[in-house]
Amino acid sequence: MTERADDGGRGHERFLDDAAARGLRVEVAERGRATSLEEAAANLGIEPRAVVKSLVVRHPDGTFLFALIPGDRQISWPKLRKLLGVNRLSMPAADVAFDATGYERGTITPVGSTTPWPVYADATITGRISLGAGEHGRSAFVDSGELLRSLGATVADISDPL
Repeated sequence: MTERADDGGRGHERFLDDAAARGLRVEVAERGRATSLEEAAANLGIEPRAVVKSLVVRHPDGTFLFALIPGDRQISWPKLRKLLGVNRLSMPAADVAFDATGYERGTITPVGSTTPWPVYADATITGRISLGAGEHGRSAFVDSGELLRSLGATVADISDPL
């Protein structure tokens, strides 16, 4: 499947509108397009661990959830399955993730998602972080505690070191 064409900034506007509605203070940074998480972190002048990946995960019941994972870690499927009490989880294709969130891969964030899926955040996420801002080439800085509270996130050990 192929990625969707640029949405003309609508994803970014949706992100900003939802952040404002949540009372979430965000600082958007232009970082340019990056071909890797490490490149994005370098463009922002931060360590990879401060870049939080927003992963869309398909639940066996056909719904989705967001898993927030620090850039220096990877999702632990066994830990997440145990937390959710399921035997199987999967990552959807890019077009399915777009349909579920309204965001292209590389821009995905639970803030402003077209559907407010449940959020599960790794317990190692702390301090000021960066995450997708709904548009390629932009990232948002936010206090992780404020973000997780505003999303009603479940915080748990759901990752492993790379």
